[in-house]
Amino acid sequence: MIAIDGGKIEAMVAQMRNAVSSVKLPNSIESSVNQTQSSSGVDFAQIFKSHLEQTNQLQQNAQQLGQKYTLGDSSVNLSDVMIGYQKSSIALQTTVQIRNRLVSAYHDIMNMQV
Repeated sequence: MIAIDGGKIEAMVAQMRNAVSSVKLPNSIESSVNQTQSSSGVDFAQIFKSHLEQTNQLQQNAQQLGQKYTLGDSSVNLSDVMIGYQKSSIALQTTVQIRNRLVSAYHDIMNMQV
């Protein structure tokens, strides 16, 4: 039988907490979180709206980079275009997953018996 060392578990939990606390939110989301927390708690609608705006901005930037590259602008590299498209794709996928979870939570709440 293998013995579990409680000290190692505590160290791992502390390491995970440090990793979580070191994660930095994008400036736009962080500022909206700070503003809503100072007023009256966290306003999820405002945070979601800022995330949608950030996703839209990433998609517009990627599209502009793609157009510049297509038109032969020498200041834009293919790698910049591809990275821009990947960032916008990941942001869109995240937004869709958030929406899916919101819809699922809404359905769960609506199906509760009171």
